[in-house]
Amino acid sequence: MNKDLLQARVQEEILTFINSRKSLQLATAGKNTEPYASYSPFAIGDDCLYVLLSEMAVHATNLQENSAASVMIIQDEDNAKELFARMRINYSVKAEMLGYDNENWTLGINTLIKRHGDRINKLSQLSDFKLFKLTPTGGRYIKSFGKAYSLTGNGLTGNEVQHMTGGHTKRNAA
Repeated sequence: MNKDLLQARVQEEILTFINSRKSLQLATAGKNTEPYASYSPFAIGDDCLYVLLSEMAVHATNLQENSAASVMIIQDEDNAKELFARMRINYSVKAEMLGYDNENWTLGINTLIKRHGDRINKLSQLSDFKLFKLTPTGGRYIKSFGKAYSLTGNGLTGNEVQHMTGGHTKRNAA
């Protein structure tokens, strides 16, 4: 299969997979660089992910102190054919907190409402809830064993998709 066709097919698969999930795993670190893992419902918009987080939660404070984070969107265990090769996508992201006066606030909130309903509208009215735009700066899409792809460049599908080869080799007997 030619490279351009493969890239287009994988990028389409990535978007289909992301659209099938409603929450993401989020790894953050604050000023002290202590890692923290959490999750959040998300919405897709403008080649990025939007999350609405309460400042009462560690991950919101961390993202305000350190905009570098990691996101994983993963297939449910119950639906996976192989537990050790669950379909997933990992992103390195740059987080930007969008204030109420930011022109993208309404876009982000409306995108979340469309995906998750009126609960978002109610939460967005609370002063401790902050809207974050997570822009991918690279990532990996793992479809199954032997089907892993590196994503380079910004955005949900990257500018370039490269099939990852090599890696697993059998250990020599002692």
